[in-house]
Amino acid sequence: MQGHLLSVILFTPLAGLFLLLFIPKSQKTFIRLWANITAAIGFLVSLPLIIGFDRSNGGYQFVERAEWIPSLGVQYLIGVDGISVLMVMLTTIMGFLAIFSSWDAIKDREKEYYSMFLLQQTGMLGVFISMDFLLFYVFWEMVLVPMYFIIGVWGGPRKLYAAIKFFLYTLTGGVLMLLGILLLYFNYFAQFGRYTFEIAELMKINLPLATQQWVFWAFFVGFAIKVPMFPFHTWLPDAHTEAPTAGSVILAAVLLKMGTYGFIRFSLPLLPKASSDHTIVTIVAVLSIIGILYGALVSLMQQDWKKLVAYSSVSHLGFCTLGIFALNQSGITGSIIQQINHGISTGMLFLVVGVIYERRHTREIKEYGGLAHIMPNYAIVFAIAMLSSAGLPLLNGFVGEFTILQGAFDANQVWAAFAVLGVIFGAAYLLWLYQRTMLGEVTNEKNKGLPDLKWREWAVFIPLIIWAISIGVYPKPYFDILEKPVAQIVHRVHDTANAAVAPTTHTPEVASR
Repeated sequence: MQGHLLSVILFTPLAGLFLLLFIPKSQKTFIRLWANITAAIGFLVSLPLIIGFDRSNGGYQFVERAEWIPSLGVQYLIGVDGISVLMVMLTTIMGFLAIFSSWDAIKDREKEYYSMFLLQQTGMLGVFISMDFLLFYVFWEMVLVPMYFIIGVWGGPRKLYAAIKFFLYTLTGGVLMLLGILLLYFNYFAQFGRYTFEIAELMKINLPLATQQWVFWAFFVGFAIKVPMFPFHTWLPDAHTEAPTAGSVILAAVLLKMGTYGFIRFSLPLLPKASSDHTIVTIVAVLSIIGILYGALVSLMQQDWKKLVAYSSVSHLGFCTLGIFALNQSGITGSIIQQINHGISTGMLFLVVGVIYERRHTREIKEYGGLAHIMPNYAIVFAIAMLSSAGLPLLNGFVGEFTILQGAFDANQVWAAFAVLGVIFGAAYLLWLYQRTMLGEVTNEKNKGLPDLKWREWAVFIPLIIWAISIGVYPKPYFDILEKPVAQIVHRVHDTANAAVAPTTHTPEVASR
């Protein structure tokens, strides 16, 4: 099984989907049960991946290769390094919890709903393990379809608007990214006389800076929309607000990471000259800082509980992109850890909103107050999720934010200074939200009879709480697994940049020696 472990992980959700199609629509309980069993199996089969992964090896492991379209140089080529193995584990865990959280929330067209989730799970996993660029692109676009239906069919009052906006934005970015892929593809043929989409081979292309810049910006739009970075973020609040709770969880926890993963996996190693270009780095860093501050300030102004959490993602992902383009070990490592942390913390926050929405069917913050008196267990879980997102020491958020700020400070002290303001504003809007909803007296009679957390809700929250605390207390395994693959990316970017400036920084005599 280990020889084809990644294929097993990849196609387990799809196999479950295939069998789900044969269950009659009238068997609603069995449909829910089977979807949850499939998601649980998907998580369990991914455990040997993290157990058997060799952290001392900075290269790809569990590699599988087969010819797919030989005439075009397309292969079924998959593998994982330390970066992608963490993303795979995040996907299998959060996918399982998102499906499990839907048990009571979805009461209409359950078969189609769970089918979309399982299809989406396969697409997300494929993005993180593909080593062939066309295969990657297929999975990248495949994810759009199930999320479009999850928002458009099971979403809120403005679901069709949000679904179409999400689809058009991300499709546009994907098409531009495809143009960049094709430019690399044809340049490889021009230099080596054969066609291939294999990413390791495409890294051998020697492109002038101007060409790399064109490809970089084509990739940038596709990845920035998916993150989403300012000013490409406008689809996200609508999608989050209208999506069902599980849709918001998986969108925040995994889908947004496809953009940041794209920057780390493709933009930096494939286009090192452009990625280290001072103008490009400055533009991306400034947009990241604007996103950090803008997302936090807009969150402070929100009256809708879920929209506040949605805008917080714009701010938190701004930290991740800032860390990436610090172009140093601390910044990139912190960015990847913070992507995991954001999946945990923001996933918990959306689940917190979903719990109260199922009871009251309103997300207006003014409708609440004093819930800690009525739902004390709920208030405790919300406090942990809120403090985790705010970056309290000994919780997961602190580790990622601190490491990113360290990397940003090493790159540019001004960047770090502005980013720190985002940390302060982030604590402000989260504490303000908690104070308005949980503390004080119960002023709304409709809230007085609300039940506290059920066992099934506890079962969703407990793994996330344990995960958040474990990263905060002992993050060493994450740094260990990321050390070598991140070092390889940093060295490639800086070595290429140094090589590019070497002729202008050495005298002819020294160069001749």
